[in-house]
Amino acid sequence: MSIIHKTTMSPTKLELLTPWLPQQPWYAAARRPPELSRVGGFRLDDPKGEVGIEFMVVRDDAGDRPAWYHVPMTYRAAPLDGAERALIGTTEHGVLGQRWIYDGPYDPVLVAQLIALLQGRAEPQAQSVSHTPDPSVTAEVAGGGFDVPAGATGAPVVANRPDGTRLPLGDGGPVLHVTRVLRPESGAEAGSTGFLGHVSAGWRLSEGGEARGRYVVLYDGDTVSNTAS
Repeated sequence: MSIIHKTTMSPTKLELLTPWLPQQPWYAAARRPPELSRVGGFRLDDPKGEVGIEFMVVRDDAGDRPAWYHVPMTYRAAPLDGAERALIGTTEHGVLGQRWIYDGPYDPVLVAQLIALLQGRAEPQAQSVSHTPDPSVTAEVAGGGFDVPAGATGAPVVANRPDGTRLPLGDGGPVLHVTRVLRPESGAEAGSTGFLGHVSAGWRLSEGGEARGRYVVLYDGDTVSNTAS
């Protein structure tokens, strides 16, 4: 179960994300640096207890209207081999010492646990409370399951695009689409079809209240290939 240490991080996650976000293809350009606050998310456990896994939502108030970004991250005690391009930054944790923070879709541990969540083998955890499942996070798959080709949880093949981040799960397998810019869903949208499964969760709105949407969508690989530009 996730252990949340009540301590300091220097620099903080938001301080690391402030220069990193504008470099991403899915960031909505603003006329000034990001103005970030954390407004939602959840965690998953690494079965080996070595890698921290967090799906964070941040609000950016730098533009004409608020934008909500979904940033999955992993926290490691040492650099991840071959993932230099995915490094968000390093920080000094008050309890754990130096930590390397990565953009989560590039980390095989996060990808494996995200697959486990969709397959019903992992339980979402509260973002800021230790040893506490988060039942508000839902993972649904049409037909009750899906096949993942052998080797699909190795070093991820990541395609960062203006519409989000795509993760093909092996040759001929399904594709995970990580939503990066979150938008509140209506009830009709929440019930729409056209994909194999999804992970949905909420976040806080700037004007009060809460929204809910799909953090991750699972597509059939052939469907994504036929619609790719």
